[in-house]
Amino acid sequence: MEKSVIVLASTLCFLSLLGSAFCETKLFVEGKIYCDTCRTQFVTRVSEYIKGAKVRLECREREGGSITYSKEAETDEKGGYRIAVEGEHEEEICEIVLVKSPNPDCAEIHREANHDMNARVSLTSHNGISTPVREANPLGFLKKERLPICTEVLRELGITSEGIV
Repeated sequence: MEKSVIVLASTLCFLSLLGSAFCETKLFVEGKIYCDTCRTQFVTRVSEYIKGAKVRLECREREGGSITYSKEAETDEKGGYRIAVEGEHEEEICEIVLVKSPNPDCAEIHREANHDMNARVSLTSHNGISTPVREANPLGFLKKERLPICTEVLRELGITSEGIV
């Protein structure tokens, strides 16, 4: 009887270990998308989160830049998204990129030095982060015309038309 319990326990331990060896890593990227109502490229108190915006996770080879993994998502009513990621992407550069805004008055994607403003994320379980969730920096579509209140908002932040106070 004791021998069969030991064999059963050993078998269960072995199967558990075997199962975890074949389980693929599952990570999640979460973030928020907003309308940059002051055209500042950062969130202010008058920024508005966008429901229904489309974003894409893109992982690229470090050498050559070929896309190795891509997955799209749409934001919820609070401007948030969550993308489930399969596998490890330790050797790749992974970023969230803006795709499309549902708001025609706030749909411009800022281009700086001919590159999209993207949010880079580390998609590996070998980086010391214990949670499977990776937080991406907020990304914003630019409003066509900045709101009149933006001068006051920026002044509150110590920023004037001449620069930072």
